[in-house]
Amino acid sequence: MQPSFLVVKLVALVLSLVVAGLAFHGYRRSGNQPMLFVSGGFVCIGVGAVCEGLIYLVFDTTLFSAALVQAVVVSSGMLLVLASLTLGEE
Repeated sequence: MQPSFLVVKLVALVLSLVVAGLAFHGYRRSGNQPMLFVSGGFVCIGVGAVCEGLIYLVFDTTLFSAALVQAVVVSSGMLLVLASLTLGEE
């Protein structure tokens, strides 16, 4: 694995976790439930950014299997963000 690839993936993970942390802080301050969905969504997106390479290397799977897991995790995060935008405050 090339170092530049690893750095880019780690930057994506850190940025998504920072956004998730800020969204969670916003949820705790306001009690606005959609912010909790945003927080969870960005955690999934960040984990999805790095999980493909980890699954491929650690579990010695095929690249297709690792990419499939990554797509499911990132898609779950996007669904949570979408839910936060469409469900609104109740």
